[in-house]
This record gives sequence, structure tokens and C-alpha cells, in this order.
Amino acid sequence: MSGMDARDTDLKKDLNASLQARRELGEEYESALVDSFLEKVDQRIDSAVERRMRRQFAEEQMTVARGSRSPKATDSWGERFGFGIVSLVLAVPLSAIGGGLGHLPGLIVAWLGIVGVNAVQAARTNPGLFSRRHRAEDDTWRE
Repeated sequence: MSGMDARDTDLKKDLNASLQARRELGEEYESALVDSFLEKVDQRIDSAVERRMRRQFAEEQMTVARGSRSPKATDSWGERFGFGIVSLVLAVPLSAIGGGLGHLPGLIVAWLGIVGVNAVQAARTNPGLFSRRHRAEDDTWRE
């Protein structure tokens, strides 16, 4: 039996015990029994949230220690591909509007905007992409 199943079983036992106690003690103790059971449920929720927060905090600390960013579901290949497709689809009307209204300067501005948005997206999904990388070959050439 896994840990989650054991906690569910314990909670079910607590509920059954509360119901049995209510039958034996009568309705006048019902409010106290319900409050006691809800307190146990609240404690379990609090401990589960605390465990999750500690785990998330530890993962964030590990990510910072490694010098990388945390993996996100939004960084999937599908999202990057979709972003590129949407960017190209929107490039057509933006080029037409920019070229029609501003001729060549308008077209250049439209494409600078398109390239800029894609560069920001690329930098967001690949930190350090545009930073200068220090290579060992450069050191040997200088010596």
C-alpha cells in the first residue's frame, strides 16, 4: 500500500470512528465530533501543502545552484514550434501593412519587430544564447 493510500485509509478510519462516536454519544456531541474530524482533515491538508512547498523550494534551490532555470511545461518543443508558425503567419499581414503604408522603411520596421519578438522568445527559452561564451580555444590563441 502506498503512502497516499495509507493516509486515505487513516482518514477513512477517523471518519468511521467519528460516525460511530456520534451514534453512541447522540446528537448533542455531533458539532464537536464534526469539528474534531475537520481539524484532522485540515492538519492533513496543511502537512501536504507544507511538503509540496518544501519540495518546490528545494527544487528551486537546486536549479539556482546549477545555474540553470527551472524546467517549465511551456518550454516544450511543441510550444516553440507553434510560436514559430504563429510568428510566420503573422509576418505576412504585418509585412503587407508595413510595406503598404511605409514602403521599404515600414517593411524593415515590421520585420525588425518580428525578429525582435522571436529573439526574445529564443533568449527566454535558451538562457545564455546571446551571451559571449568563453571558449578554451580563445585562451590558447592568446598565449
